[in-house]
Amino acid sequence: MAVGQTPMQPGLLSSTVSFVEGRLAPNSIYTVLHRECRNLFPDEMFADLFAEDGRRSVPPMIVAVVMVLQRLEGLSDREAVDRFAFDVRWKYAAGGLDFDHPGFVHTVLVDMRARLAASDRPDRIFERTVEVAARAGLIGRKRVLDSAPIYDAVATQDTITLIRSAIRGVLRASDRELRVALRAVISSGDAYTDLGKPVIDWTEQAEREALIDSRARDGFALLAVLDGRKVAEEVDQAARLLATVLGQDLQHGEDGVFRIARKVAKDRVISTVDAEARHGRKTVERSFDGYKGHIAEDPDSEIITATRVTAGNVGDAEPAAELLADLLSEQAEHAEQAEHAEQAEQAEQAEQAEQAEVYGDAAYGTGPMLAKLDRAQIEAMVKTQPSSAPGGRFTKDAFTVDLEAGRVICPNQIVKEIRWHRNGSGVAAFGSACAGCPLRERCTTAKDGRDINLSPHEAHLARGRANSADPGWLARYRATRPKVERKIAHLMRRRHGGRRARMRGTTKVDADFSLLAAAVNLARLAVLGVTSTSTGRWAATMA
Repeated sequence: MAVGQTPMQPGLLSSTVSFVEGRLAPNSIYTVLHRECRNLFPDEMFADLFAEDGRRSVPPMIVAVVMVLQRLEGLSDREAVDRFAFDVRWKYAAGGLDFDHPGFVHTVLVDMRARLAASDRPDRIFERTVEVAARAGLIGRKRVLDSAPIYDAVATQDTITLIRSAIRGVLRASDRELRVALRAVISSGDAYTDLGKPVIDWTEQAEREALIDSRARDGFALLAVLDGRKVAEEVDQAARLLATVLGQDLQHGEDGVFRIARKVAKDRVISTVDAEARHGRKTVERSFDGYKGHIAEDPDSEIITATRVTAGNVGDAEPAAELLADLLSEQAEHAEQAEHAEQAEQAEQAEQAEQAEVYGDAAYGTGPMLAKLDRAQIEAMVKTQPSSAPGGRFTKDAFTVDLEAGRVICPNQIVKEIRWHRNGSGVAAFGSACAGCPLRERCTTAKDGRDINLSPHEAHLARGRANSADPGWLARYRATRPKVERKIAHLMRRRHGGRRARMRGTTKVDADFSLLAAAVNLARLAVLGVTSTSTGRWAATMA
């Protein structure tokens, strides 16, 4: 299929332009798309997705505009193509198309997503919005980080449902000959064709345990048949999922019976329908099932500069380096230029450059994160959790930690040397010195005395804790950090495709979240009055 071309000359009497103009606000996303869609998403931008010759596709620019509006309004594929066919604003946004411009089937959107996913630049629509914002001078050297739960699009399954679904998946993936061999070792009598749970008296513990044990034995029997056998990739993936499900929830008792383990596996699969979704926790009280959407935002223009989706159990600080890749690489480049500067003027320009800053809540205040920012000479406006101790006793901050001298002084002025470990961490053990200490009750209940454990990044963490308690630092933090909360609200304002995922699997959810960020960015660019000039430049008239 060859790339289609967007019509450049609308009909004199049938164009949507004369009908819509004057009825939409100048800062409407429909208005900015109408004015700039050919500069934002020209058909040539998607040429690598199509063959050089063949039947013409629906013009990619039109499809890109529909995809953006679809994500902004939280529509399904069928709803989106219906909206394009009958909502005059959508045709106006796609370059002022005629009222009778033909629509297209919803599978065109499915096809475009698949083509983008298989390309070298799957997030090009989002990247284009960031590029335009940067060229308009809207992206500086400040970033605010945050994340939000994205609920999965499937139901969380209990243990027996997980096991039966995983076994059914192996049987479904197998060819006829292998399926016969697998069914021959099933001893429970379960056909594994019914999606519902087996009928038992669920109030009887013995029946529940017998059900778990019999289905677990079926699962292990299937894995034994497959062990060492060369199978198709689909069967291999299904078998791996079955092995994971059996291993995460069950324990083999001394009596030889398989029972549900009284524990929660660290990376527990919660559904065989979406095996990449996980239990997550946004706060101590608030848990969810699914994924996390992470963003970096320029706090001055409120443009999203980077996105990433991870499983729900991934910590906020883990993808932070990817979200800050542009800032980190820029800082490295500036440092290299300063190092090799031959003229005083270059050095002076480097000093006068805007200080790079990163804002984030305490979830980002980890030792490795603070150290990475420090090495890149980025100011860490990141909260760090204060030290704590049970029972209101002395925290680590009550001790004087002298890393240069390699010693720790306790509140009773007892000095202990730091014993360093190979991984860079250390410990100062006060031991017997605590025995007769008059402050012991306020310090520790440990029989062997108080130990002060030190992180490999102790200096960065101590500086972060001090900053987080400084009123001046907090005033700067509170003036900037909340802006990202509003941007999260913009992303999550619709349940379908916002708070709840429309896709399954990290890769697809990530692409969908990136497209949503592109739509929100375009809405923001419209508010800022971004326009292109005749020379190919971009400007923000209302920034």
